[in-house]
Amino acid sequence: MYRKRIAVDLAKHVFQLAESPRIGEVSVRKRLNRDAFARYLRALPEPVELVMEACGSAHYWGRLAGSLGHKVTLLHARYVKPYRQRNKNDRNDCDAILEAARAVKMHPVPVKTEMQQMIQHLHSMREQWKGNRTQRINLLRAVLHEHGIEAPVKVEDFLKVAHALVEDELLQAIAPQLHLILADITHFQLSMDECEKQLARLLKKDAVAERLDEVSGIGILTASAFMTTVVQPERFRNGRMLSAWLGMTPRENSSGNKRKLGSISRQGNTYVRMLLIHGARSALLAAKRRATTAPDKLTALQRWANACSDRIGFNKATVALANKMVRICWAVWCHERRFNGNFQLTIKTS
Repeated sequence: MYRKRIAVDLAKHVFQLAESPRIGEVSVRKRLNRDAFARYLRALPEPVELVMEACGSAHYWGRLAGSLGHKVTLLHARYVKPYRQRNKNDRNDCDAILEAARAVKMHPVPVKTEMQQMIQHLHSMREQWKGNRTQRINLLRAVLHEHGIEAPVKVEDFLKVAHALVEDELLQAIAPQLHLILADITHFQLSMDECEKQLARLLKKDAVAERLDEVSGIGILTASAFMTTVVQPERFRNGRMLSAWLGMTPRENSSGNKRKLGSISRQGNTYVRMLLIHGARSALLAAKRRATTAPDKLTALQRWANACSDRIGFNKATVALANKMVRICWAVWCHERRFNGNFQLTIKTS
């Protein structure tokens, strides 16, 4: 039996609705403000399917509708756009949402919980503060460079000597302003540190976060961002599907019998992919250090990573390891098992 489908074009103040009692038909159109939309949801006589684009406030309205017994479907805005005909307006957007919802292979976006959104907010704030800190550091470096004062390349080393560098006699005229910049840098760094501590506190007793944190190259930042982005790992058939969803697999441009694979597709969440690749780089460096200091203690995963680096180069091996890390995270999460760097080796010898 077809459940009545209602498409909603969300906005800040005015929401456009289109009720579809049957496929391909729109019976009622409404234009409501926020309060009226909330009352409308509560007044519906029977459960319906609410379809919206996964944009600002969509998860809030999805949680509200779900608590009232309605089925909620969130669609990625990129996949709705091709279904819109002619001009862009709220009415046509609703029709496009209804058409996109009819596609069987259209994968919906899971509705996030309040806690998952809070974790995302912490990551967004940390990235904002990191960008502001980088701007201040670059400004300070530029001033020092203009006066022939050499500064360390690494951020950590630079911050250790920054106060002494701005006390140079050549900079006495603007020393108070330079100290203000240093104060901003310190403030942003403390804010970033507090974000990381808050993430650790929120996920302290989370079993999934604990298992993901054990994976090589995965820390609390990557684990929390990965969890809140994926939400439901079981919606992916295997780890490769999740890796493709995150843009870690090759871009394909094939036709007929000619198959052409390029670099990674870079689709999906850019921030999570960046964290995964940085983590993979760290894990690969650790594997290389262990190969030098204690080669007998290398895990199967580390031996594979080192062999991959020797064969295709460090940077490509980093991306390959990040791809494998995504698959490992999927297995650890879905099968509720602890990470084991020798898991593949165990399978072959058993």
